[in-house]
Amino acid sequence: MEKTILSYDTVALDEAGAALVIIDQTKLPNEFAQLRLTEQPEIWDAIYRLKVRGAPAIGVAAAYGAYLAARAIDTDDYETFAGAFKKACDYLNSSRPTAVNLSWALARMMRAAEAEKSHGVAAVKARLLAEARAIQQEDIDTCRKIGEYGLSLLSPGDGLITHCNAGQLATSRYGTATAPMYLGQERGYRFRVFCDETRPLLQGARLTVSELMSAGLDVTLICDGMAASVMRKGWVSAVFTGCDRVAANGDAANKIGTLPLAIAARHFGIPFYICAPTSTIDMATLTGADIEIEERPAEEVTEMWYEKRMAVPDVKVFNPAFDVTDAGLITAIITERGILRPPYTETIATIMGKEQD
Repeated sequence: MEKTILSYDTVALDEAGAALVIIDQTKLPNEFAQLRLTEQPEIWDAIYRLKVRGAPAIGVAAAYGAYLAARAIDTDDYETFAGAFKKACDYLNSSRPTAVNLSWALARMMRAAEAEKSHGVAAVKARLLAEARAIQQEDIDTCRKIGEYGLSLLSPGDGLITHCNAGQLATSRYGTATAPMYLGQERGYRFRVFCDETRPLLQGARLTVSELMSAGLDVTLICDGMAASVMRKGWVSAVFTGCDRVAANGDAANKIGTLPLAIAARHFGIPFYICAPTSTIDMATLTGADIEIEERPAEEVTEMWYEKRMAVPDVKVFNPAFDVTDAGLITAIITERGILRPPYTETIATIMGKEQD
């Protein structure tokens, strides 16, 4: 069978070569390139520059990056090791602030190291390798479950809109928002999918279109501002997006442009679904107002993708990477543990095992 982009792991570990192997997503769709990253600054840069992107994939990459950092620490003294390992994890954690999976995966790796410390540094390193692999396998299993729950909300022939890339390229397999689409394709649902191009970095046009078409889905690319017109025509049955952080009240941060999509869906009476692994739910963040929104370089708006600069010099640019969709605009949050509906403060707390005040 001919290989497609779906034939390759988004994130992988070459244990023998002590390297993190990723698909360079900044090259897609015109060039397929895999990067072998062995140094911590390379891994930091790959996360920051979106060579690897998507909250779950970032978490997996960070876990493997933390393991590679641990592997390179040359000491048998645990306290010396622990200090160097924390420094490496803090460094990786500084690459991007909004996606909670980054800090979640690194905190999990540090807890794993602490839990194994009585057995010596060699045992700690072995445990960290096992933990990173577990994080990746859990990501695969989680996305599959999200796909099954999401598919239960759909019917054959439905028209769907998705924003940015919450597909296999953002995870280890299946994706989050695209998981119902992949499973539906396997079962003959024949969905019609509209992909927002997702300005300014065009993750929808470059990534989602490529991978969904590789799987044989019926895909139509639209500019972000066209979504409401497509909805008005009656071509859309549901909106599925991923997210990078869900607050305890159900507010969800996702790629910039998600909020207007949710507003348009509400206007036209179309269900708007957020697909989120529970690792993306941050109970320490009470509302969306508490989510730190990453701001990206102005050049992404004024110059990137253009043969010549398309804006006058010195124009002010506001380029937030994410916006926050209010919980009141979200029909349901689809997790690997089930479908959450309002009131989210209660349903999220229940599924996360937290007691209400």
